[in-house]
Order: sequence, then structure tokens, then C-alpha cells
Amino acid sequence: MTKNSKYVEELRTKSANELNEELVAAKKELFNLRFQNATNQLDNTARIREVRRNIARIQTVIAQQSVKEA
Repeated sequence: MTKNSKYVEELRTKSANELNEELVAAKKELFNLRFQNATNQLDNTARIREVRRNIARIQTVIAQQSVKEA
């Protein structure tokens, strides 16, 4: 099991509120990373890509849960 699939399994166990909180936190982190990148303070630029993908994973799980409820 890869690191990403463990992360997705962890997301699937969370409630809708927890997922929304996680999404907000990830978007704030992405904003901060972009800001650091623009001011040449960011060392690990790959983190931007990782956070963007995590946001997509969170949104996917939210969408899957909303389909199950409907």
C-alpha cells in the first residue's frame, strides 16, 4: 500500500465537516507555498504539486460521499 492510498483511506473515514476543514487547511497551505515561491523563499517546490493533488483527493472523497448519501 502506497503513501497516497493510505492517505485516501484515512480521508474516507472522516466526516464531511472534517473533510471540509482539511480542504480549507490544504488551500491555505497552497496559498502560503505559492507566496513563498513568488518571493523565492521556497526550498521544496515539489510540495506545491503534492498539496494540489491532496486537494484534488479531498474533493474527490467529498464528491463520492455526497453521491452515496443521495
